[in-house]
Amino acid sequence: VQLQASGGGLVQAGGSLRLSCVASGRTFSSYFMGWFRQAPGNKREFVAAINWPGRRTWYGDSEQGRFTISKDDARSPVYLQMNSLKPEDTAIYSCAVGRVRAVFMDPRREDEYEFWGQGTLVTVSS
Repeated sequence: VQLQASGGGLVQAGGSLRLSCVASGRTFSSYFMGWFRQAPGNKREFVAAINWPGRRTWYGDSEQGRFTISKDDARSPVYLQMNSLKPEDTAIYSCAVGRVRAVFMDPRREDEYEFWGQGTLVTVSS
């Protein structure tokens, strides 16, 4: 599976960006797609995730209410709409996918994901 993230850029605080993640290669009947971010000097952290086909969503604490993850259909990209951006949102944002392999899985955990894209840089100026 290959993942390509795009949509990053430079935006002023309070602005918005929409990230996209396109998956190609193998397909799975049931999976999670997630967004994680890593700022310089920091550990990678969970941002948002969505499962397919259920479309249930999860968000990190600081993203709740500002970010929205979505996926229109089985073939569409996963989008991350980011509003009210803050300088602390500055990071490289990466998308990942993991098959549903157990009854209980936690999409907020990095180790639930099997395939990762390279990421797209988001810079929020104050």
